[in-house]
Amino acid sequence: MIDVRSPDPITLKGQCHCGVVRFDVTLSQGLASARRCNCSLCARRGAVAVTANVGELSLIAGVDKLATYRFNTNVAEHHFCTVCGIYTHHRRRSNPSELGVNVACLADLSPFDFADVPVNEGRVHSNDRADGKIDAIAGWLLFTPTK
Repeated sequence: MIDVRSPDPITLKGQCHCGVVRFDVTLSQGLASARRCNCSLCARRGAVAVTANVGELSLIAGVDKLATYRFNTNVAEHHFCTVCGIYTHHRRRSNPSELGVNVACLADLSPFDFADVPVNEGRVHSNDRADGKIDAIAGWLLFTPTK
């Protein structure tokens, strides 16, 4: 069992739902970097993301099947498989040297492995906040299994 609270670096394999897009990723902050966001896209997407630095994600298959969605300022790049539609990762607007990687795409992991996940305040993006506060927490997403 992988320790989802660990801040230790970890390298994992990942893929979209259909397996066309496959990648290796090193999470320099470990799985302790898990978070959600409540911006208009993330609220609909519903993914738990963990952090990797740009260059720590290596696409090993399906590069030609990845599409990119941008909105608003067009800084963030949200990547998804054109075959199955699954979001695999994105380049962050708040820190373009970081990627958010969809936990549900990582081998041996599920968003339901995390009992609680902080939800970042994304409706008012940290780059747009008058107080300059970065990564303000809007709340927590909790999961309590019944068995």
